[in-house]
Amino acid sequence: MPLQSSPIQAEITQSDGKSFEQLRRECLQNGVLFEDPDFPARDSSLFFSESVPVNVEWKRPKEICSDPKFIVGGADRTDICQGQLGDCWLLAAIASLTLKPETMARVVPPDQEFDHRYAGIFHFQFWQHNRWLEVVVDDRLPTVRNKLIMLHSASYNEFWSALMEKAYAKLNGSYEALKGGSTMEAMEDFTGGVGEMYETKNAPGNLFSIMKKALDRGSMMGCSIDITSSAESEAKTTTGLVKGHAYSITGMEEVNYRGQTVQLIRIRNPWGQVEWNGPWSDNSREWNYIDKAEQIRLQQNSTDDGEFWMQFEDFKRNYDKVEICNMTADSLTDDVKHHWEVSMFEGNWIRGSTAGGCRNYIDTFWTNPQFKLQLEDTDDDDDVCSVVIALMQKNRRKLRKEGLDLETIGFAVYKAPEEEDHLGKDFFRYNPSTARSKTYINMREVSERFTLPPGKYLLSQPLPKAGSGLLVLMLCCLHQPPMPSAPEEESSEEKGLRRLFDQLAGDVRKQLFNTIRKEIKFEGLSLSTCHSIINLMDKPGGQHREAGVPEFKVFWEKMKKWIMLFLSFDTDRSGKMSSYELRSVLSAAGMRLNNQLLQLIGLRFADQNYEIDFDDYLTCIVRLENMFRTFQALDKFKRGPAPCLLFPAQFLMLSMNV
Repeated sequence: MPLQSSPIQAEITQSDGKSFEQLRRECLQNGVLFEDPDFPARDSSLFFSESVPVNVEWKRPKEICSDPKFIVGGADRTDICQGQLGDCWLLAAIASLTLKPETMARVVPPDQEFDHRYAGIFHFQFWQHNRWLEVVVDDRLPTVRNKLIMLHSASYNEFWSALMEKAYAKLNGSYEALKGGSTMEAMEDFTGGVGEMYETKNAPGNLFSIMKKALDRGSMMGCSIDITSSAESEAKTTTGLVKGHAYSITGMEEVNYRGQTVQLIRIRNPWGQVEWNGPWSDNSREWNYIDKAEQIRLQQNSTDDGEFWMQFEDFKRNYDKVEICNMTADSLTDDVKHHWEVSMFEGNWIRGSTAGGCRNYIDTFWTNPQFKLQLEDTDDDDDVCSVVIALMQKNRRKLRKEGLDLETIGFAVYKAPEEEDHLGKDFFRYNPSTARSKTYINMREVSERFTLPPGKYLLSQPLPKAGSGLLVLMLCCLHQPPMPSAPEEESSEEKGLRRLFDQLAGDVRKQLFNTIRKEIKFEGLSLSTCHSIINLMDKPGGQHREAGVPEFKVFWEKMKKWIMLFLSFDTDRSGKMSSYELRSVLSAAGMRLNNQLLQLIGLRFADQNYEIDFDDYLTCIVRLENMFRTFQALDKFKRGPAPCLLFPAQFLMLSMNV
């Protein structure tokens, strides 16, 4: 995941293509308040799986109080109080965001108020999938009895946090889509940073140093306590901590306590209340034994506001996970500032094509997306390279309303052999991984930091279920069959082929079916397949005409090869092959296809069991051959001795009848 080093223009997300400034100007000119057609003030914007349990009224801030303000006295972490929505993970990230004024100004632009140029419209910016997005919203907020029911500020007339939550809900499809999540997810969406996670019970011995350095460098941090069952979710412990709840980490300090150095950590509960009641809590006696000036500095605004201090050893005993979103990927484990190179790859998981499952499914594991990574520059005074790998699945919150949710994901890293494109089954059968994610988990992102020797590596990203994506281009390299011999130079096989042609000339479909059926079990050739075969026997760029013996010879050479290929993958002689083997089959036929095209073909020709019968296989391979011939006839896109063609996706989908 790339890191932002300089501000760039945010992309417009409004369906009409208009920016915040354009929409505000239009509203001011027309004397109306903005009403967002993309996220209307209706129940569907709140929930998608249930009806709204109470009578919700959508009101503008000026209808809630007499003197609304966007920000009162500067945005800070006390402005975040959780409402009725289970999005504490988001609120913990917002609390951390308020500690970073420059980042805060990017996400929450300050050029908006309820007096000067007010038009009922506000805008925010979020980082998603390598780009900043501008999200505009109207200021109608859900209320019950004139009180906000979602995120709100402790100040009754401050509304930046409530409007920000609404914008983030719009980005993800609805308020309900924000239920449950990882603080890391939101922190990354606010910064474009790279996330790392530590388990406190298995953390390195210098975890305090790592976390303090992270805070000093502007990183955002959160923490949580694991639960063992859903019944424990948000259950309060005797020490005042809440299980299964997201907290933000807002400070790290070392103090002199009775002649010893004690490490302290400051944590905030986004509820705005419910705090740790053990040592170093707000009114504990430990504060009486440190320097008075230090006590005053650390205990500013020490009230029941949800924020508290605790000793770091108590923190590790009580909390299970720490999430760090690095604003830069510079190492947190030493004092040397490294300069990082960032690479981003995009791909799709498509069931039956590129969703090959974990390594337990060795027959399909190799079909997962594969990406090459080359490590060159070693760390200072070392012979290894530091690398952070983050795997993210896109848009899953938006898809919740369609019954979909986060998939279980992970990754593995292998030492890559030279000059290999997409590695096959045997490579993964006989080669262990060099590194891998600690676990496969249903989170938006899985990330790990590794130190590896310089060299070329392969990153494989397994997924057990289907994904989605867009198709752009196809790269295809085909090898030409030998030209037919003249009649007087025909071999005995070619003379036999001429006799076969004479037999087939009467009823091509029936006779060809009977000939192939001796080798392959299948129902028969469809009319569309026969049409494709006839097109293949036409001369490139010429008019349709009757195919003669020379054309039939060329076709039959290809057909023999295609039949043998199909039989080699139809191992149980069922007349079907696995769609996961498409890459291997087409590669053996001289057609090298990229992932996007393979996914398209898999979706077009595979059945519900991810199998392809002979008729569909033949249709697929003949149409690909026809496309090659068409482009070759146009004398375009030729590259090298074996023509390599780049097919536009629109042409491809038309040719495949998708």
